Amino acid sequence: MRSLYREMRMIYLDNSATTRQYDEVSELIFNSSRDLFANPSSLHTLGFEVSKQIKHARQQVEKALPSGRVIFTSGGTESDNMALISAAHKQKRRGNRIITSSVEHPAVTETCKRLAGEGFKIEYLPVDENGLVSTEEIKNALSEDTILVSVMAVNNETGTIEPVDEIAAVIKAYNREKGTDVLFHTDAVQAFGKLDLSAVRADMISASAHKFHGPKGAGLLYMKDSLKLPAFITGGGQEGGLRSSTENTQGILGMGLAAEMSVKDMDNRIRYIGKLNEYLRKGLETEIKDIKLNGPGGLGYSMNDAGSRCPCVLNITFEGTRGEVLLHTLEQDGIYVSTGSACSSNHPGVSPVLQAMKLKPKEIEGAIRFSFSEFNTEEEMDIVIDKTKTAVERFRRLGSYQ
Repeated sequence: MRSLYREMRMIYLDNSATTRQYDEVSELIFNSSRDLFANPSSLHTLGFEVSKQIKHARQQVEKALPSGRVIFTSGGTESDNMALISAAHKQKRRGNRIITSSVEHPAVTETCKRLAGEGFKIEYLPVDENGLVSTEEIKNALSEDTILVSVMAVNNETGTIEPVDEIAAVIKAYNREKGTDVLFHTDAVQAFGKLDLSAVRADMISASAHKFHGPKGAGLLYMKDSLKLPAFITGGGQEGGLRSSTENTQGILGMGLAAEMSVKDMDNRIRYIGKLNEYLRKGLETEIKDIKLNGPGGLGYSMNDAGSRCPCVLNITFEGTRGEVLLHTLEQDGIYVSTGSACSSNHPGVSPVLQAMKLKPKEIEGAIRFSFSEFNTEEEMDIVIDKTKTAVERFRRLGSYQ
């Protein structure tokens, strides 16, 4: 099969939706599909070798996270589901209240709706105009029947870095004072491989391989060592009994290598991406009038930079346009962007994230998300600026924009 990525003049700026696999990951998956096909639970030598390689992949992933253990899953959605559902069921005798934010990914919000149907009380906290959750509001919302707090690390639509470490400190202090055991989960699907998560003080952390140049169908849930959860999928007892199913060997090995590669030299790589982000933003602001940045203005390069924007995301409203039309116009020039979360594309409508940030309907309608990777270049950004300017001006003329 020919490589469309290599043969087409493609500028891919939808990396928050998914990333291109590292070539090394693709090669590993191909070779392991041929050579490491045995069931890792088998007692023979080949099964043992597969089990050993999975153990190595687990160690590769664990190096990017706090000290604890990693459960392999099918992706970020399953990891979020496991964290919320298993934690809620574990804690239900102690309380039934779950706190989350109004800008979470559907993997969290839809799971919260399911738990609400089971009798759990869900509180959705508001955010400010930059999509930032208030630590003070979380502190005030905690009560003795609260069992779980779930707040994402980096917002998938705006790139807002949430105050995860501050939230963890607030919850820890509350538990110490009240003698409770409120658990804290963070969806780090958009943060893993982009910001250092090794010091994040969460009880549970979700991530997905295809967001950091690994394969689709592989994800992880980090859990601190002391946390014991009921099984999420029952069966043969794999993954410590939490997630039974024959392991997705190729996905796990690919994720392990992608994790190792994405963490290596992370600071230099993310600062390079930040330069591209700023170059594109300033170019669009210079060349196109009446545009609006959605999310924080400043870039952050650490989970300690809460209230800043992850360098991998740039969300811009082009006033007097429709984002969906711009998306398809740019696509004709080989430029791939998004109007929001790819996981919500089958349910089109107003972005709940931008709505929670109190953007006007017309501002939401004209929003485009550009999301970057290390494979992008400054030369590509020049093309994007030029083609976006042409597309916006054409749309405004046809729409009699004032």
